[in-house]
Amino acid sequence: RALEERESKAIENTKTTVFVRGMKCSQLVQDCMKDLNTLKKPETVSYNQKNDIRPFEDFSKLEFYSKKLDASLFVFGSHNKKRLNNMVFGRMYDHHMLDMIEVGVDTFLSLESFKTSKVTSGTKPCLLFSGDQFADTTNIEMQRLKSLFIDFFRGPEVDSIRLAGLEHVLQFTSFENKIFLRSYKILMKKSGQRTPRIELEEIGPRIDMTLRRTHLASEDLMRTACKQVKNARKTKKVKNITEDAFGSKLGRLHVPPQEISKIQTRKVKALKESKEEKLEKKASEAEQNRRKQVEEVFGDDVSGDEDMEVDN
Repeated sequence: RALEERESKAIENTKTTVFVRGMKCSQLVQDCMKDLNTLKKPETVSYNQKNDIRPFEDFSKLEFYSKKLDASLFVFGSHNKKRLNNMVFGRMYDHHMLDMIEVGVDTFLSLESFKTSKVTSGTKPCLLFSGDQFADTTNIEMQRLKSLFIDFFRGPEVDSIRLAGLEHVLQFTSFENKIFLRSYKILMKKSGQRTPRIELEEIGPRIDMTLRRTHLASEDLMRTACKQVKNARKTKKVKNITEDAFGSKLGRLHVPPQEISKIQTRKVKALKESKEEKLEKKASEAEQNRRKQVEEVFGDDVSGDEDMEVDN
């Protein structure tokens, strides 16, 4: 059953994220990863022990974690003199490295810094991307970062959503080489109309990041990873089956023409032929056979003469 759950599917499972820290990790990065973990719950796994990993040199251990936990996303935090407060966002395809983007955390305010009511854990957020870099389709790095953030925060797929379920907004703003992450709670106020008046209240975390190194997949590999089964999300149409207004299934059957004379019916004594009827039937059949033989020998004139003699 566990192996079947890990098999490839037409519609993927909700993506799990692994949070991993390096040998050296500043308190700022640890707090940032903790708040990201809170936003991403419950599809997360957090490793608090130190790991000797350098993602841009050797990412085999991250691929091992991905295969072990069936996780396709990861966040790696580290800190050193050359790259202060460093975080790496990445994703896997078939448990192999697809792409990863390194950012540096410039400023950070945690969820606890905002003394406001928070959203429910596991709430599916609204994602808003603003800035010229996100809008520029020729900027491959920012387009991949945008795609990575969508994969990271999108949550489970749902068929429908109610208005009261829209209570969380994540805004990503790009300016030059920086990305600003803001988190808001949606407040629905009375407006005197059917639709409520919307207000946004910042609830944290607030993260300012600087784009650093990138490891991007080729166009062919990205196209293969994004390939989907045709009509996977459409209901399969079944011929001659419809639904009425009450949801009941109605089926239409096409019956070929039936030969009632060949149908085997129940044998009842009352419907059987009597002895007299059988004798009459045999006599008529014998007479017909005799006439046929006479016609074959003498022709139609003889049969006509016999009819005249009978009339006389």
